[in-house]
Amino acid sequence: MIKRDIATWTRWLHIYLSMFSFTSLLFFAVTGITLNHPDWFIRNSKPQTFSSKVNSEWVKGNDTLSVNKLAVVEHLRNEYHIKAPVASFTSDESQCTVTFKGPGYSADAFIERETGKYDVTIVAPGSIAIFNDLHKARDTRPAWAVIVDISALLMILVSVTGFIMIFYLKKKRAAGLLLFVAGSILLMILYYLFA
Repeated sequence: MIKRDIATWTRWLHIYLSMFSFTSLLFFAVTGITLNHPDWFIRNSKPQTFSSKVNSEWVKGNDTLSVNKLAVVEHLRNEYHIKAPVASFTSDESQCTVTFKGPGYSADAFIERETGKYDVTIVAPGSIAIFNDLHKARDTRPAWAVIVDISALLMILVSVTGFIMIFYLKKKRAAGLLLFVAGSILLMILYYLFA
């Protein structure tokens, strides 16, 4: 009775977790390939560099507290349609540096404090770069890292429930366990030879 209940629940969990996490599983499998072979998928987009000027009153002054960071950031956002969050805003006596980062995107601005003149460099290599950064939760909001963790847990549960199910399939148990052992040994050999 208990054995049958475990088999039923394991099968139920495996089927419905697989369906629920299918898109996530497929996403991380595909981006595993695109991460491993970026030269196959990511176009070589050259960084775009622009030069202009902000209101010098926003960046003038003797100290870093006199910089109007909000005005500078909003100017750059509006001028270059930047949607990525500010990763850093630093300033010294002569220059301000503003960095925006998001999945598959970066923009760096270097502003002369005396004149307000600046250069901004934007790198946006395309959608595959975005997907690769999402896979690694790089330059994303903290909540996305939680989603990646949940996806990984779902993949673990799908794998474990699939493994448990083999013990309830008498005709396929021996072959299934043999394939499991063979696959594990092969992976260790490949790791030893090529990693």
